[in-house]
Amino acid sequence: MSYIRHQFTLFFTALQFYTRLPAPKWVVYRPENLSLATAYLPFVGWIVGLVAGVAWLTGDYLTNPSIAVLCSMIISVLLTGAFHEDGFADVCDGFGGGWTKDKILEIMKDSRVGTYASVGLILIFALKFALLQAISGWGNNVITVLVSGHALSRLMPVFVIYMLPYSRDTDGKAKPVAGKPPFAVLATAIVFGIMPLFGMTVYLGQPLILAVIPVLGLITILLARYFRKWIGGYTGDCLGAIQQVCEVTFYFFIVVLWKFI
Repeated sequence: MSYIRHQFTLFFTALQFYTRLPAPKWVVYRPENLSLATAYLPFVGWIVGLVAGVAWLTGDYLTNPSIAVLCSMIISVLLTGAFHEDGFADVCDGFGGGWTKDKILEIMKDSRVGTYASVGLILIFALKFALLQAISGWGNNVITVLVSGHALSRLMPVFVIYMLPYSRDTDGKAKPVAGKPPFAVLATAIVFGIMPLFGMTVYLGQPLILAVIPVLGLITILLARYFRKWIGGYTGDCLGAIQQVCEVTFYFFIVVLWKFI
């Protein structure tokens, strides 16, 4: 298999695993490719952010900004199958209701939704809606914000894969991702993760936007340390929770920045 074809295979593997979008028939799913495919996780964020942005523009043209924001959020959830939101909900239940490693992991593996997950999802969706509504007055700049937010927030879990061991002894949905891939995978993910942000910085002429990188880095480190303390590492649900928290933090940072500059 040629190098270029292999990279396309990895990209479509990431697209197939992290979204509901189908891969071409010639792409054969191999679990061992998932670890290498994390290089393209931020690029998947480009696609999700772009589609969400188009949904927002369409909704805003046909209706009003509030409905446009809801359309954008709905399409992103449909596109990903609530993959990361599910992880965030499981983390809320697991760490909210468990006091030992085994109990936390047991609760997170349970498919039922508890009080902590329900409250967590309501609050994070409400905060995300409010933040995106505040951003919605920026016209076409919303697309640059969404693409940057989705890409950068998907870069942060890749760092955690390098920082922590996988916590579960048994197979889980993220077990194939758990193997630490070569450094080139992380380097590729970094490029795809920060490229939209640099483009947004140049387009808006506001270099202070780049300060969001250390902010998200700090949040990722704090969450990683919290997960290590309680369960000795990470699970796929932990990665999903990090993505959701970092995405909302990105929007929060942008709204605060725009208020004071």
